[in-house]
Amino acid sequence: MSRLVSAMSLLYHAFRPFLFALDPETAHELTFAALRPCQWTLQHLPGSGPSNDPLLSQRLWGIQFPNPVGLAAGLDKNAELPHVWAALGFGFAELGTITARSQPGNPKPRLFRLRADRALINRLGFNNRGATTVARELAARIEGRRPAMPLGINIGKSRVTPAEKAIDDYVRSFRSLSRHADYIAVNVSSPNTPGLRDLQAAAHLAPLLAALHEENERQAEKQRAAPRPILVKVAPDLAEEDLREVVGVARRHHAAGIIATNTTVQRPQLESDLELCAESGGLSGAPLEDVSTAAVRVLYREAGDALPIIGVGGIFDADAAYRKIRAGASLVQIYTGLVYEGPGLAAEICSGLRQRLRRDGFANLREAVGVDA
Repeated sequence: MSRLVSAMSLLYHAFRPFLFALDPETAHELTFAALRPCQWTLQHLPGSGPSNDPLLSQRLWGIQFPNPVGLAAGLDKNAELPHVWAALGFGFAELGTITARSQPGNPKPRLFRLRADRALINRLGFNNRGATTVARELAARIEGRRPAMPLGINIGKSRVTPAEKAIDDYVRSFRSLSRHADYIAVNVSSPNTPGLRDLQAAAHLAPLLAALHEENERQAEKQRAAPRPILVKVAPDLAEEDLREVVGVARRHHAAGIIATNTTVQRPQLESDLELCAESGGLSGAPLEDVSTAAVRVLYREAGDALPIIGVGGIFDADAAYRKIRAGASLVQIYTGLVYEGPGLAAEICSGLRQRLRRDGFANLREAVGVDA
């Protein structure tokens, strides 16, 4: 763990009692306010990022990932801190979710900590500044020096856009943002935008992916660059047959991979205050681990190595990350774990993964992917 990460981790744990005494969204805003000067400094400093780890690095979709631990979408909604995530040791970061139109999201309060369960409930509703503005601001942050890790950008449907215009809405976001991304994640699985999850059905997902593929080819030709890999983010609440159907649609319509999973609308047995547990929105954190890992396993059995999977949900340590990888995830992402465990988590998971791979006799991470599927 670098000195910077160690120092930030110590600071976080010193201030965490204060932050946890605040409303979760207020704590989030204060944390970002403290990190913005770091972003400005880091974007002008060479070498502030993870180096390629021989045991953990891999090349997927033509992109080099220095390690498999990424930041999940939802934390950096407006792509404000790309160099900070690299400096914290992340192997990649997924920014967003970003919509074509700026929107304030749902009324507050809309983010809740379930501390006894190491979980969060959110109904934020894709609050963001909109694709055009975010693209312009992100371009300024990475102009001249991109972070030393890949950047994914997660796009979703604007709340005011009717379902019949959803494809145009996604294409508009893709057109604005794709040139700044190493991959694009298509969010059709958030429970906090009415009707969004309906887009996971084959009848809706197929034409959406077809339109994005067409726009992808158009933008690649225009920019004289390779098309961007397009990944589909799915819900943990889909039945097995629906997950298998997503794989078939994704393969037929040129998607490059799948992100499993988003938050759940289910409420498994929870120990936190009943009033908190009854809040509407998507549940993330430790209670999601088993169901998201099960979804990864189903998807990997169906797709094999043809559609690499990013596993996300309930990862708080190296053991949970390793379970995702052995179930079939080539990469993993963290969000709620970061809130509870602090900024050293990505580096801690990488260290733990190295130990486990060596213990189990794997020469590299790729050998471990899917061994328990």
